Amino acid sequence: MAGHDKLTREAKDLGELLEMALGENDTSIVQDVAAQLPALAKRVREMELSQMLSGAQDRNDAIVSISPGAGGIDAQDWAEILMHMYLRWCERKGFKTEIINHQPGDDAGVKDVSFTVSGPYAYGFLRAENGVHRLIRISPFDSNARRHTGFAAVLVTPDLGETSDVVEIRPEDLKVDTYRSGGAGGQHINKTESAIRLTHIPTGIVVA
Repeated sequence: MAGHDKLTREAKDLGELLEMALGENDTSIVQDVAAQLPALAKRVREMELSQMLSGAQDRNDAIVSISPGAGGIDAQDWAEILMHMYLRWCERKGFKTEIINHQPGDDAGVKDVSFTVSGPYAYGFLRAENGVHRLIRISPFDSNARRHTGFAAVLVTPDLGETSDVVEIRPEDLKVDTYRSGGAGGQHINKTESAIRLTHIPTGIVVA
């Protein structure tokens, strides 16, 4: 890669120049080399970032969905905390956000929330947040001040926008899981495999 080779040559040249200056005790050359290092370091960081964000959809906007898991009200509160953390981070990055779905919790937090993030490489920056996040703390909702654990699932998908391309989903690319749905009451609740989760293996997209 031309850019990588150029940076390598420049770093090597500066190293040799610095070694020579130290051998001759030439402080003016040492100062000159030191003055060039910040610009070189900046270009190295930019190249590292471009390599990290080189995925096919990394340039796209993102859709972030957060759902509480096990942990009751603490999980719902944790989901809302995550929402505020991501929104604040997006604000600092200069990304534009828009909440497209928000279901408040019964007493605190949220039951479900989704928002879009628009900006350069939004999906590339956020895709690492995919997964289940856990919070262990002394619960502010427990009168006995006991330790509780809350879980929240974060799903980040690229916003593909308007496209005329035909998306082919092959059966062999799908993982199908069936499980018992939760909830109270009902003849079949918790007795039959009445819920289904589909995972698109190539992209990691999950639909339940």
